[in-house]
Amino acid sequence: MSGVAGGTNAMIAVLPGDGVGPEVTAAARMALEAIASRFGHALTFREALIGGAAIDAMGDPLPDATVALCREADAVLLGAVGGPRWDSATATVRPEQGLLGIRRALGLFANLRPVVPYPSLAAISPFRPEHLIGVDMLVVRELTGGIYFGDKHLERSPAGEVASDVCTYTTGEVERIIRVAAELARRRRRRVTSVDKANVLETSRLWRHTVTRVMAEEFPDVQVEHMLVDTCAMRLVQRPSEFDVIVTENMFGDILTDEAAVLAGSIGLLPSASLGGAVVDGARCVGLYEPIHGSAPDIAGRGIANPIGAILSAAQLLRYSIGLEEEARVVERAVRLTVDAGILTRDVAGDGGHGATTRAVTEQVISHVVAGGSAPRRQFVEPARASARR
Repeated sequence: MSGVAGGTNAMIAVLPGDGVGPEVTAAARMALEAIASRFGHALTFREALIGGAAIDAMGDPLPDATVALCREADAVLLGAVGGPRWDSATATVRPEQGLLGIRRALGLFANLRPVVPYPSLAAISPFRPEHLIGVDMLVVRELTGGIYFGDKHLERSPAGEVASDVCTYTTGEVERIIRVAAELARRRRRRVTSVDKANVLETSRLWRHTVTRVMAEEFPDVQVEHMLVDTCAMRLVQRPSEFDVIVTENMFGDILTDEAAVLAGSIGLLPSASLGGAVVDGARCVGLYEPIHGSAPDIAGRGIANPIGAILSAAQLLRYSIGLEEEARVVERAVRLTVDAGILTRDVAGDGGHGATTRAVTEQVISHVVAGGSAPRRQFVEPARASARR
């Protein structure tokens, strides 16, 4: 990465993937190109295969050429992987292996998922508007350890089948993820909720002990609370505004973030960043950026996929991997203005036939990027506006 004529020069690997992935990554790329044009940056984009598309073309969900491109890039923008055509129960090669593989190949151990409901969308949430007041949380999920990456075994015998999935964590893995969460909490409200199942699991007891030590030794200015995963799942529904930064292991984080997405009204609105380094102020680290929704093969190619999650993931890319904070805020402000104007795809607008197309939403965001200024770093649900939607 280097500067050009006062701007930044960066190469971004684009992995469109499957289903609606190509549509939403195209939208995110358009937003990044608009940012580059406005601020005088030189961003180049190179595409590669991953997931089912890579299986179809090369018989491998993560070709060596894709890994090489991603290692060369300053950041990676991903669409989605998977779909029913590759879901055979007997399949030994699956699209999801590509996603897990690229995370491991790039050392991406920290997944960041912010959840901030939009006041103008309070009416579409299953929660009462007043329940969403003050909700502004960030879930930090450990991404390369735990049960998803542990040894897997299946035995068949005349008496039946026995399957096992091993969950393993090391002290070092826990230390590095809690440091990421605590550094991010220092920029926010200085509260960390560490989620585990320490009353049952040995890995969780290691997790809790390590978190307690690291927070006491390195982050005495950040408040830490330990919470069992079942309690956290309940509190996300009962009192979501009490959370600031949640940090947890791989499988728990996978489940809890999908639950938290309901607070925003649609999973199509939320971004994620998967990082492989420090997030201290001014630091840049390798990262993979993707919306948290899946490949949605049932609507692929129809031009109605929600691009907001992918565009906001592009904002995260600007922030963490290229070090362009102001530009990231411009994208986030453009999205907020678009949402507040009611330019919404059907998953957010409802099934009444009034949903905008993917392109219409994208073009509206870009118009605000071109015309608008920066925005506050953090956005809270405002009580008066939230209650007015009821």
